Amino acid sequence: MTGPLVPFREFVLKVHSRCDLACDHCYVYEHADQSWLTRPKTISDEAISWTARRLAEHATAHALPSVTVILHGGEPLLAGPARLRRVCEELGSALNGIAELDLRIHTNGVQLSPRYLDLFDEFHVRVGISLDGDRAANDRHRRFADGRSSHPMVLRAVELLREERYRHLDLGLLCTVDIHNDPVAVQDALAGLEPPLVDFLLPHATWDDPPPRPDGSPTAYADWLLTAFDRWTEQGRPMPVRLFASVLSSLNGGPSLTESLGLAPTDLVVIETDGQLEQVDSLKSAYEGAAATGFDVFRNTFDEVAAHPGVRARQLGLAGVSETCRRCPVVRSCGGGLYTHRYRSGSGPEGLDRGFDNPSVYCADLAALIRGIEERTAAATESPAVRAPDELLAAHQDLTRTLLAALHDTLDGQGGALWDEAWRLAATLEADAPGAEALDTVLAHPYTRTWLVDALADVEAGRGLAEPAAERLGATVAAAAVRAGRDLAVPVAYRDGGLYLPTLGTVVLGGPGERGTAVVRATGDGFLVRRPRDTPGTELRIAPDEPEGPHWLPVHVLRRAPAPVLLLDDLDPLRDCFDAPATDRLEAEEADAWAHRVGEAWSLLADAVPGQAAEAALTLTTLTPLSTGDAEPGRHGPGALGVGPSVEPNELALGLLSGFRRAKLRALGEVTDLYALDGTWEHRTPWGNEHVTFSRLLAETFERAGLGLYDPRFLTGVPEALDKIENAAEVTVDGKQLISAVRKEISGTRSATEKNRGRSFPPSGHAANVRGSDQKVTFE
Repeated sequence: MTGPLVPFREFVLKVHSRCDLACDHCYVYEHADQSWLTRPKTISDEAISWTARRLAEHATAHALPSVTVILHGGEPLLAGPARLRRVCEELGSALNGIAELDLRIHTNGVQLSPRYLDLFDEFHVRVGISLDGDRAANDRHRRFADGRSSHPMVLRAVELLREERYRHLDLGLLCTVDIHNDPVAVQDALAGLEPPLVDFLLPHATWDDPPPRPDGSPTAYADWLLTAFDRWTEQGRPMPVRLFASVLSSLNGGPSLTESLGLAPTDLVVIETDGQLEQVDSLKSAYEGAAATGFDVFRNTFDEVAAHPGVRARQLGLAGVSETCRRCPVVRSCGGGLYTHRYRSGSGPEGLDRGFDNPSVYCADLAALIRGIEERTAAATESPAVRAPDELLAAHQDLTRTLLAALHDTLDGQGGALWDEAWRLAATLEADAPGAEALDTVLAHPYTRTWLVDALADVEAGRGLAEPAAERLGATVAAAAVRAGRDLAVPVAYRDGGLYLPTLGTVVLGGPGERGTAVVRATGDGFLVRRPRDTPGTELRIAPDEPEGPHWLPVHVLRRAPAPVLLLDDLDPLRDCFDAPATDRLEAEEADAWAHRVGEAWSLLADAVPGQAAEAALTLTTLTPLSTGDAEPGRHGPGALGVGPSVEPNELALGLLSGFRRAKLRALGEVTDLYALDGTWEHRTPWGNEHVTFSRLLAETFERAGLGLYDPRFLTGVPEALDKIENAAEVTVDGKQLISAVRKEISGTRSATEKNRGRSFPPSGHAANVRGSDQKVTFE
């Protein structure tokens, strides 16, 4: 086994090994492992003490902020209040000052009473209750040995937990699925109790002892769960359902929320009443001794258990599932299913291996469940940023503000006087609509993101905030105040004699090496810049749209139809964020030549790919001249392209389109989850037969699809690549939505081909190999 040891964070402590019910589906008493017969009924004082000691030892060694201990059985309440108090006291005392203790108990509820709940309230023990639905469903399995129903007693326990004084202890309900029960009646019964959480559990089964399927349907359990899902949705999703939430999370690139699904490594260990340390309890369904490790709390540490081959086998993620599962598109969501459910001893269906190197016995059910939930929820879970360019821009504006707020919070008052004053003035500026709009415009400048990402990385790494980064906020606020015409006195630092205002230009206040602080104040027709040494009447008066002069270098603005109005930014100190170096300041004639070339190239794009040209016009705000290369997105933030000294309009048009597609995909990747598990395995590109990561396959395909609308030769292999991506295990709901949009784009290829007939194109190798990468925050 490879990979670092995964510490345990969840501990199941068996405090009693017997039960007061005789549930015929119980994995402890009714399945393969009968080791309960040899264990003491109640956990001993010695086992409790050693467990507490080992917990503290493990938490200390791994610096765990918290550990979860689940009191379990059998039926844990049979241990009695005195024994449970001893457990709570010992564990709490041992972990005091080391880690937070999250205590829970899972019970059938039959014995639950105020006497127990008062004890649990004292020690903050939260309670989960097993209940399989309405009376008919619950009585199918959960009865006393003499056949009596347990349902009224369990309902009484649930109602007790719903009382105001105990409501904070309620963990929710665990329901084992039986396809003989009516899923709607079960869902209604559970929802009617208003639990904080419901967890549907598949009955434990293996390939040796498969689950019952009365009608022979390979997806009977999925059908049952999807019916419950539909009812849950109809009811307005009145409470979280862990199984459904886990599937929804993983479909959107998030983590699994339950051990029974997903690829997260197991971090759970079981302590039996005799102190024996075992693997996850469900393994008792596989064979006698399947959960055993040979370790106990008296002689062994939890690290020794964590290194056990059986435990490590469940910590390997994708490498730990069968080859069949690794090829499956839904493996990221199902994770191969619960480890126990993969077991086969030696008899069973053809094509299965001995042991656990198999798909789940519920494989068809899990696939149908995941696909069924995806079909039902795709529209609701899709990111609007994938559907609409303006939503993508809005998402990035929110992200920029969030990063700025995070930087401010992380600085915690250590940003310096200029930072604090700029933050105060930003709050004043956005108090009215024109000021807020102007501030948004400057924050949307692409190199704002470069500033924030780099500054936040420095602060979080303990390097502190560099002076230029601390000073940028003042320049940003001053530029916004000028744009809004707000009469605010904004102190702004200048360096090497230049005071740069993002999106506007640079005020020249001196020569190289000269630095200081000046005050920028908007006027009716521009702004004033005053240094401390300036006497009244000697301050600089600047009109932002005036031509370049000895004291003012405006940002070049490209105005050449049909191209959109774009900044040609050769001034921003943060513009050097491309692979190729940025050029120095352009002369006016050079800027005019740029405008002419961009206008010609954009005319070609508007004619051949009007949809993409229109979207690029909405998205792009800034071009930065580069000394070499074609066109490329920067490191951070959408809206900017670095453009090299291309000469031919065709070449520049293709470069702009290529750069725009790459910038758009990078922007989407920053605000959505297009894929997960990148780099877990590789995919062959149809155009070069190279094996690449999923992110690179997606990036190249997205770029080629866009270029193919301009030059159809780029479309070679794109349909095959789209199929690969759509069926890959890594793709998420948002990723599939993006692929659907690309398919719609290229459906009009014939018209593009006709438009471009006879045009001279650069070679198809031009497309670069690219590697992938809500609430509005205010100043207060």
